[in-house]
Amino acid sequence: MIRFLHTADWQIGTQFGQFDADEAAHLAEARFETVRRIAAEAAARNVDAVLVAGDVFDLQTVSDTVIRRLFGALQGFDGTWVMLPGNHDAALVESVWTRAQRLNCIAPNVRVVLTPGVVLLDACNAALLCAPLTQRITYDDTTSFFDTTETPAGYHRIGLAHGSVSGILQEGIDSSNPIAPTRALSAQLDYLALGDWHGHLRVDERTWYAGTHEQDRFRGNDPGFMLDVTLREPGAAPEVEAVRVGKYQWHRWEETIAVPTDVDALKARLAALGSSDVLRLAVSGTTALADAEAIHVAVEETRARVRALRVDLSGLQVLPTADDLAELGAQSGYLAKVVARLRGMQEDPQSDPQQVKRAAEALLLLARFQRDMPRDARSA
Repeated sequence: MIRFLHTADWQIGTQFGQFDADEAAHLAEARFETVRRIAAEAAARNVDAVLVAGDVFDLQTVSDTVIRRLFGALQGFDGTWVMLPGNHDAALVESVWTRAQRLNCIAPNVRVVLTPGVVLLDACNAALLCAPLTQRITYDDTTSFFDTTETPAGYHRIGLAHGSVSGILQEGIDSSNPIAPTRALSAQLDYLALGDWHGHLRVDERTWYAGTHEQDRFRGNDPGFMLDVTLREPGAAPEVEAVRVGKYQWHRWEETIAVPTDVDALKARLAALGSSDVLRLAVSGTTALADAEAIHVAVEETRARVRALRVDLSGLQVLPTADDLAELGAQSGYLAKVVARLRGMQEDPQSDPQQVKRAAEALLLLARFQRDMPRDARSA
């Protein structure tokens, strides 16, 4: 029997350029924290090995410090680690892996597989058929040699590769680094451990993507897991358990405001978020000035609670009601004319989208100024 953890796509060194510097720093650090969590889980579960199916690093040019930190994060598990280069960290003649070797930071229990072949784990009767990427993009199936590669009798046959199972994955990403969808069957594998797709995914009974350990995109494809795999005997079906290890959960919300209760519902959803959440929020629709202010307050309160927040309110039209105008003292006079013009800019179908956005922002800013003034000093 062999029990191992299957993980992939750590993307150590990801920059997170869409976020502020402080937010990006925390998201980058979480990737190390989750590697340490995987090591701790491996020790606690007493597994035989941890298989990392490619893209350990996001870039070949990560700093020496990042390389050292990554291998330092593995110390919580003193069993066998097997690491495979993927498309982001391909085993080039000069690569992040050769730099790691020169830095002498790869522990003896860490096997970095830089050439295609078989790695034997004799203690648990397992043969790992490994297909590292030796260039970023290839149009040949690097796992094809699995079919004709012999392994010792009585050993589990486990494939380890990085690429796209042809015809299975979404969004047209299966154009390079292809892997035949029948590879586990044709190569008589007990299990095929894959990386490249960032969500954990069952392709078939013996073929699995582990997904990235720490979510890095606003995409609902079940990232943030590792797979705990048990093979009881050669030829037996694998027992696979998805284990959540990710620190942050990313959400992508597109909200449309039509009635006041929509505002209340959005505020309630925002209030439920906390420090482990990353949110991208887009709000569209039409609302009264008071409700628009409430949305802005809720967004800023949320920003203080969550790990990172990206917000787009450009699709939200702010149309003051009679009550709003009365509250602001804008029922007549110059201020009323300004409000009317700003409303007209939002309602005009010929208006430029940026102009519509600026008009809404101007109304909210005007409301804030007016509310900060003593009531008897407001325009009448």
